[in-house]
Amino acid sequence: MQSTKINNQGYTIVETMIAVSLFIVITTLSMGTLLNANLLHRKAQNMRSIMDNLNFVMEDISRNLRIGYNYRCFESGDEIPSSSSEMDTPRSCESGWAIAFEYTYGNPNNNDDQWVYYIDGSGKIFKSTAGPYDLASFTQLTPDEVVIDTAASSFSVLGAESIATNSQQPFVTIKLVGKITYQNVDTPFALQTSVSQRLIDI
Repeated sequence: MQSTKINNQGYTIVETMIAVSLFIVITTLSMGTLLNANLLHRKAQNMRSIMDNLNFVMEDISRNLRIGYNYRCFESGDEIPSSSSEMDTPRSCESGWAIAFEYTYGNPNNNDDQWVYYIDGSGKIFKSTAGPYDLASFTQLTPDEVVIDTAASSFSVLGAESIATNSQQPFVTIKLVGKITYQNVDTPFALQTSVSQRLIDI
């Protein structure tokens, strides 16, 4: 009777090493791509958070101006008055750096409780709800990553004067232009909105 020899040889060590090496290379490339995608996702989320904050600032200004009255705009060269008596007269301007107004629940005979928004020289927006005279009451609204171009941004106010001198409903245009700097990447932005005073004065 003739016996049959069966060859049960497995992979050689060279074949095993090649297979393991290919697996390591593919896994390394895949992990690099995954980590890069995760980093880009985090950057996008952080940028979205900053943009949401900026949109909230714009909405905050718009909402409060809409229900406010007695708008007073400050142009280049103007300074916020040091006494409340100088804040009595509403005033329009074409390109202002600050705006003050009476809040809807404020006391119209008390200028110390006016609300004020202004763009400072460093490109940040500040807000006060306790009048323009208490510097400690001003809080920064925009995050540090946002820098507003003071030359291209403005509060434009029309028809703020009393009904005796104009027949136009008070109207404010807010324009914010600047850039967001996040992780050494600059992203430009431009936002604009218009607000009409809700309280009829014509």
